[in-house]
Amino acid sequence: MSAEAKGGSETGVGLFNPLTLRGIILKNRIVVSPMSMYSSHEGFSDDFHLVHLGRFGLGGAGLVITEATAVSRDGRITHGCNGIWLDAHVPPLRRVTDFLHRFGSVAGIQLGHSGPKGAGQRPWHGNGPLGPEDAAQRREYPWPTVSSSPVPFDEGWSMPRGLTEADMDELVLDCRSAARRACEAGFDVLELHCAHGYLLHAFLTPLLNKREDEYGGSLENRMRLVLRVAEAVRAEWPDDRPLFARISAVDGVGVGWSIEDSVVFTKALAARGVDAITCSTGGVKLARGQALISRERSFQVPFAAQIRRAAGVPTVAVGMILEAQQAEDVLRAGDADLIALGREMLFNPNWPAQAAVTLRQGAAWKEWPDQYGWWLERRARQLAPRGP
Repeated sequence: MSAEAKGGSETGVGLFNPLTLRGIILKNRIVVSPMSMYSSHEGFSDDFHLVHLGRFGLGGAGLVITEATAVSRDGRITHGCNGIWLDAHVPPLRRVTDFLHRFGSVAGIQLGHSGPKGAGQRPWHGNGPLGPEDAAQRREYPWPTVSSSPVPFDEGWSMPRGLTEADMDELVLDCRSAARRACEAGFDVLELHCAHGYLLHAFLTPLLNKREDEYGGSLENRMRLVLRVAEAVRAEWPDDRPLFARISAVDGVGVGWSIEDSVVFTKALAARGVDAITCSTGGVKLARGQALISRERSFQVPFAAQIRRAAGVPTVAVGMILEAQQAEDVLRAGDADLIALGREMLFNPNWPAQAAVTLRQGAAWKEWPDQYGWWLERRARQLAPRGP
């Protein structure tokens, strides 16, 4: 990674300072988080994904990351999830990366496997496990799910099968093959999804991992498979392209995976070539009072700050970051290196370009595409208050 990107060493930067990670330069510190759209068919992206992701490039984001993209067919969350388990998935994704590059955004992809949260309904169909109604109305049938251990995601969900050694070898190969395809599709940044109760997180957290072999029990053992995946992906991913990992920094309040575990895990990932950590939380079903409440702005920023300082690795802050000055303050304090927004970007895809107007004023219009900025700068002059 670049010297300027070492976690804990760079403070006082703002949203519109560029960032170099390996051979990739981000024009600003604004990241579009992966957000599942549940609108693919057999893993194939289409015009919806081109427009959905492309508009974030038009809006000025420095890095746009695709939704969680399954490394195998059974690794989908729903029948509508994006995939990269076939070579044929590459060309539609290439359309997205080409468009993002045209407008100066770095293109990222998140690789994941649903694990115990697979075979689910699309959120607007109920957000539960697939059942007879889904089969009758939409011909969407459930499939067998897997996890670290036979522990269901929640009441009413199917009992997953614990992965065997052969299954784990296949998963590592699937992830490596997905990284190769991501490179062919033109992505610049790859993020491993190690959070939110999905398969890799299901190995990390003691709340789901009940194994008694070398992949369960101690923290070292629970990290083993995820680190194998990271090593395999890093070996396939070009040296000049950054590798991120999204983690659940804590499972909840005083339960399961801890922030101290995250620091150890981050150092282990960094030793295997991971360049930045996206700091989310949660994903395992918890009792009332144990789950973090996402009502306060910047509620996950302290985790990004602690990991950044303790592990010396760049971090991405995410979670209820809504306003330009709020994001700027996080960076100026040295609490993170990048700011990721999800639903706020759905609400306003032009958030980065508008943040430039708020924070940079006269220098803001270069953050807009020429096709928009020329008109809007002229409009701003027309609307400016006139002197007496």
